[in-house]
Amino acid sequence: MAGDPYKELGVSKGASADEIKKAFRKLAKELHPDKNPGDKAAEERFKRVTAAFDLLGDAEKRAKYDRGEIDADGREQFRGFGGGARGGAGGGFSGFGGSGNRGGFEDIDLADLFAGFGGGGRGFGSGKGQDIRATLEVSLEEVIAGTTRRIQFSDGRMVDVAIPKGASDGQVVRLKGQGAPGRTQSGDALIELRILPHPLYRRDGADLHMDLPVSVPDAVLGGKVPVPTPEGKVMMSIPKGSNSGKVLRLKGRGAYADGRRGDLLAKLMVTLPEEQDELLVRFAEDWRKNRPYTPTK
Repeated sequence: MAGDPYKELGVSKGASADEIKKAFRKLAKELHPDKNPGDKAAEERFKRVTAAFDLLGDAEKRAKYDRGEIDADGREQFRGFGGGARGGAGGGFSGFGGSGNRGGFEDIDLADLFAGFGGGGRGFGSGKGQDIRATLEVSLEEVIAGTTRRIQFSDGRMVDVAIPKGASDGQVVRLKGQGAPGRTQSGDALIELRILPHPLYRRDGADLHMDLPVSVPDAVLGGKVPVPTPEGKVMMSIPKGSNSGKVLRLKGRGAYADGRRGDLLAKLMVTLPEEQDELLVRFAEDWRKNRPYTPTK
């Protein structure tokens, strides 16, 4: 358990907030681990001084401690029938990496305080803010081509997110220094990419599958038809006598998986015109009458 925080900082119980900050700055510079490498006693004292300021540097915590509601470790005090106090199960001090210092560290420039020490207090909480997480929904086309999306955080900040070419569903993009602010540096923003379902393509690993409507003349006679791909339309040759269900492959026009580009597989769907064609009707009647045909499996 920590000792008297006032004694740790060498100040009186009536010390002002500025006097407490000044005392902490002085001791922190003297006891910082990077200034006293290998000195275990200085390390332990540095921890106690940090914890003391974490308590007294927060006006609300200090008031609770002075009233006896929490102890020097920040734990709540529960009064027993005999009037004594015992430590509760509350949380302890957070050190340089913690939270809840509403009236303390924000007024101290720790980057200036620890300038020249190199490590910034490693091993005792670096003062880095918390990472924040968010999910960004992206289209299949965006992850295939790679792009930049601008997003807005809840605090109003606008940040550009670079979506890597070939990104996968669930991949996390790290934005350095865009997380919650800390005492010495901000945390990171971790943006998880979620690829939206596509209205046209079905994914199978790196390959994309789609249904491609073709006309009866193109299916019977063959020809070139436009095929939509993630990068735009391309022309594909349809062989003569193609039936519905025939699958044609466009190499290298699929998605990405495991660092490789897949193919686009188009399943032909022979499609009649929405409006009835009289010539086609007469042709079909003549065919059924004079050229009986039963499709095989």
